[in-house]
Amino acid sequence: MRLPPLNAIRVFEAVCRHGSIVKAAEELNVVRGAVRQQITTLENYVGRKLFTRDGRRLVPTVQASAFAAAAGAAFDILQRAASELEGTVPGRIRLGVPSAFAVWWLMPRVAGMQASLGDMAIDIVPMTVVEPLQIHPELDAVIMGGEYRPAAGITALRFMEDEFGPVATPALAAALSGDPAAMGALTMLVSRSVPKLWDEWFAESGTPPVTFSRVQEFEDLLLALGAARSGLGVALAPRASIEDDLQRGHLLAPYGFITRPSGYCLCCRTPDARRQAFAALSGWLLQCGTGT
Repeated sequence: MRLPPLNAIRVFEAVCRHGSIVKAAEELNVVRGAVRQQITTLENYVGRKLFTRDGRRLVPTVQASAFAAAAGAAFDILQRAASELEGTVPGRIRLGVPSAFAVWWLMPRVAGMQASLGDMAIDIVPMTVVEPLQIHPELDAVIMGGEYRPAAGITALRFMEDEFGPVATPALAAALSGDPAAMGALTMLVSRSVPKLWDEWFAESGTPPVTFSRVQEFEDLLLALGAARSGLGVALAPRASIEDDLQRGHLLAPYGFITRPSGYCLCCRTPDARRQAFAALSGWLLQCGTGT
């Protein structure tokens, strides 16, 4: 088996994740010169440059990016295999969850989730910006919405449909007509964590883009939905995050919801998918998500 030096691959993968030699050196607890040397070793081995520079950030080439993804998945597999060999499989699951989904969908059901896992503890880590598991080695799994894209070494279970649409208080919704263009008189509430969500809704629903009288941005979706509840304007919301508000009549969806084919997925590393705890978590999510 002809492989590049494994230490050089390890350093290269860290630089790709961080886009920085300095941050990679901090993670690996080595000096910057050692990182540069390992990158040079790998570039000499493959006979090509692996990075371009964008300001201060190192950007891997297309081929290098694909190799980094495969290398990251391989290191994850080796890490978990070594843990099993040593008999030190972790006794908890660190689960990354979109903040709004965690607060409004997962937390009201968390007691049932813990019961399904038995002695396995679970740490819920709210994520303002939901990112793929492969760039979060500190997490064991993440829940992804429409932003999920298949990746090497990652197993994804679709457990619930992903529906989304504009929502507002009953008072604001009453002022709207059946034409979505009427929303232009209101304030558009935007989350920086999902900045293209409105554009995606216009495109996927076949609705002509609306020019709003005012746009107000918030750091994450949780804050944008809070602003919608207060009557500040109209927000674009995943149905799972505001189901309770709909049932209580705090929010209305004047133009309904559209379904996204990707849905919500539980993403974990492929070797972990065979572990009993992950099978229990997957089964519980599937049961809750489908309502069976």
